[in-house]
Order: sequence, then structure tokens, then C-alpha cells
Amino acid sequence: MTEFIRKRTANAKDDILSGITVALALVPEAVAFAFVAGVDPLVGLYAAFMIGLITSIFGGRPGMISGATGALAVVMVSLVAKGNTFGAESENLGLYYLFATVILMGIIQMLAGFLKLGKFVRLIPHPVMMGFVNGLAIVICLSQLGMFKNASGAWFTGTQLYTMLGLVALTMLIMFGLPKLTKKLPEALIAILVVSAIVIFGKLDVATVGSFIQDGGGKGLQGGLPQFQTAIFNKVPLNWETLRFIGPYALILAAIGLIESLMTLNLVDELTETRGNTNRECLAQGGANIITGFFGGMGGCAMIGQSLINIKSGGRTRLSGIVAAVLLLIFILFASKYIEQIPIAALVGVMFMVVIGTFAWSSFRILNKIPFSDVIVLVSVSALTVIFDLAIAVLAGIIISALVFSWENAKRIRARKRMKEDGTKVYEIWGPLFFGSIIAFNEKFDVKNDPDKVEIDFIESRVSDHSALEAIFNLVNKYKAEGKTIKLKHLSPDCKILLYKANPKFREVIIEDIDDPRYHLAENPEAFTKALSEYKF
Repeated sequence: MTEFIRKRTANAKDDILSGITVALALVPEAVAFAFVAGVDPLVGLYAAFMIGLITSIFGGRPGMISGATGALAVVMVSLVAKGNTFGAESENLGLYYLFATVILMGIIQMLAGFLKLGKFVRLIPHPVMMGFVNGLAIVICLSQLGMFKNASGAWFTGTQLYTMLGLVALTMLIMFGLPKLTKKLPEALIAILVVSAIVIFGKLDVATVGSFIQDGGGKGLQGGLPQFQTAIFNKVPLNWETLRFIGPYALILAAIGLIESLMTLNLVDELTETRGNTNRECLAQGGANIITGFFGGMGGCAMIGQSLINIKSGGRTRLSGIVAAVLLLIFILFASKYIEQIPIAALVGVMFMVVIGTFAWSSFRILNKIPFSDVIVLVSVSALTVIFDLAIAVLAGIIISALVFSWENAKRIRARKRMKEDGTKVYEIWGPLFFGSIIAFNEKFDVKNDPDKVEIDFIESRVSDHSALEAIFNLVNKYKAEGKTIKLKHLSPDCKILLYKANPKFREVIIEDIDDPRYHLAENPEAFTKALSEYKF
């Protein structure tokens, strides 16, 4: 028992300190995303608390931080605006339609978890991952530039600008230099505390978390515990029209949330050299959003910036995320006046260091060493992430990669021709036979000039899809129309099953009794393993 506790608490100090750092950085992020979505700051803060706590406890990736995110907030803008038009301005119906949408979003995400769709994140190619990371780093950087503007939207100038730049630079310098002196102190937290002390005791006139909230039209961080939103059932009618309105938004939000969460999970896996559970994460994200919707939060997903802050500050277990979420609630309830004194410059400096750490600088070194198609994918995903959003960028990257893969495999189809002593012409097919290689496959045969007996050998090929079945069926019919005999051999068992289901006449042309050790080994991997083990090297 003692050993069990020791293992679970071995990283407790780093987890607690990194959780404190993340909690401080979560405040302006959650507030900013609430403003983007057009809702009260507390709606964003409640979402960050509830989603962060639930996913930290039940999620599939210890150390990953979740909360309100910009990728979801930009979709929520039009949802809230359109929802407000369904009633009087004072009713604020858009907010309640948002809560209903977040609940439906969570249900969709939980269904994805139950159906074990999280595993499909493994189909995301590495160039897409690198493009996503680079694009997201640029997005984070650009989002911080807005902090250099005043309430009217004008850029800082003169002393105000230089003070802001100096404090940002000091924060970054502390985060860069402190780990070189000691790794026992969390550099992000120390940087925030030092810069905050300089601003408070030096009485510098700079933007703080409090002024940031007030400039955005908020009343402050002070609030109570999240309350169950019974008004959802009164103000949002449960009918087909409501489902038609919130359904598309819920589907888009669920997709973006899962893509961002699972890709962040993959990134944290690489950084920590451990492996998270994607399906469990889908369930946790979905459950968290359902609860958040019922208790007045705007919904959310994994936050790559905060997750990287946590990992780089030493957070590795669920404790770090729990500490961050609980502290965020404490800030809301009891310490709002202190958190509001933190200068925005300190938090901007932390995020800039996250940008530097997030961007895959190695991508510049490998651009001339990887296939040109991968370069296109990498650059496209980075650009689309900045121009549109994460979901569009990743889907576009996967589609481009899939098309390139299909094209390359389509070119690999080969046919080696030889004649048997009895005059039978044999076509030995090499390469995958699927929709992309059908045209090249058909060009290999000379139906009119071939002899009366033809044999097609598939031992080095694989029939992959319906297009391939149709191509074989048409080829057999062409030879029969010419009055010639055609036989198919060395088809794998599953290929034969598919052909027999497509047309029983294939039983007349497929050779079942084959005395060829190569075929039996290829058909039975266990036999191959046994034969290999018995072979004397």
C-alpha cells in the first residue's frame, strides 16, 4: 500500500505547481473566448472549471488540460446571434440555445466514444500533425497580438507599448533562463509572480486581467458556484425545429472538439513518451460537455497551449489538471480581486513561450528531405488552420494525404507475362488492386490477341474493394465473350468470398485446389511463422 501511494505521489509537487500556473493562465483565455462567443465571462470560466475537472478525473490522457477554446468559440458566435433573434433582446435566448447545443454536442461525442471512433486518430499522417502544430502555434501567437490594443481597438503606442513589450520580454527571459539555473521551480509561475510584483509594487499603469474583463464589457470574475440551468427547458422548445437549428452546430462543435482533443492527446503522448486512451477521452469530453451545458458553461475541449504549459511545467498526472480546475473555481469564488491584478503582459509572455515551444522548427530542416507531396500537406494544413479552423485543416490534410497515397499505390500495379508449355498465357499480377489502379490493371491485358487459355495469378496482389471486383468481373466476361477460357488463382480467402457473393459464376473460373507452398504460407501467417522458426539459418 505504501509503495502504491509513493508511486501516485512521486510527482505531486510538480503537478501542484504546474496546476497553479495553468489556473492563472486559464483565466484570461476563458474570458477572452467567452467574449469571442458573445457570452458573459463567467460562462467561459465555468466551462473551463467543469470541463477541466471532469476530463482530468475521467479522461484518457493524464496531464492534458481541457477548457473553453477559441476553435469552438468562433463557431458559437453565429449560434448565439441567431438564437437571440428567436425572442426579445432581453430574453437572451441565444445563451440558452448555446447550452442546449453543448448538451447535444456532448451526446455526439459520447456516441463516438461508445463506437470506439477515437482510434481513427491514428490515421492522421505525420505531416498533418506537424502542420496542425505549426498552424496552431501561429494562431496562438496572432491571438496574443490583440492584447497590444486598447479598448477602442487602437494599437498601443509610446510608453504604453514599450512598457508592455518590456514586461513581455522579462516574462520570456525568466522562463528561458530559470530552467538553466534550476529545474525545481516552475518557470511560468515564477515569471507571472515576478512580473505581477513589479507591476503592483511599482504601480505601473498597464492592462491587467481585471481591466481586460471590464474593457470587454464584463463585470468581473466574482461569482458563485455553477447553477443548474432549469431555464433551458422553459426557453428552448424541445421540438423538431430546435433540433434542425442546433443539430448542425452541435455536429460541427463535436467534430472540432474531438479532433482538437485527440490531436492534442497525440502530441502529449509524444512529449511524455506514454500513450493515452482515445476512446476514454471521447467519453470524458462528451460527458463533460453534457454536464457543462446543464450548469451554464459554453462547452470546450482540450487546450493545446495550456496542455503544453502543464507538461513543460512538470505536470504529468491527473492531479495537475484537478488542481488547475479547483484553483480556477477558488479564484472565481474567493480570489478574484487578486487574479484581476495580474498584468496581461505576464500571461502574453507565457503564451509566446508556448508558441516557441509548440512550433515544429524541425519542419524547416526537413522540407527538402521529404516527398514534395508531404511538403504540400504540411504547408496546407498550417495555412488552413490559420485561415479557417482546425477541423477544416485536418480534414483537408487527411484528404490530400489519402489521394496522394492512392495515386502512388495505383502506379504500383504490375503484370508479368509468361507462357506455359500447354500454351496457356499467365498474367502474374503484382500490387494492390483497388479503385485507383483499375485503369492500369485493364491496360495489362490483350483480350483479342491472347491465346484460348488465360490464367491470372494474384499471389502478389490484393483485391481491395468493389471497384476491383467489378474490374475482374468485366475482364472475365470479355474473355468469355471471345470464346476463351480464363482462370483465376491464388486469390486470398476473403477475396474469394467477396467474388462468390458478387456472382456465383466465379466458382467456374477460380482455381481452389492449388499445390503451391508460397500461397499456403501467404494465406496462413501461423504456418509461415512455424516454417520460419523451423528453418536453420
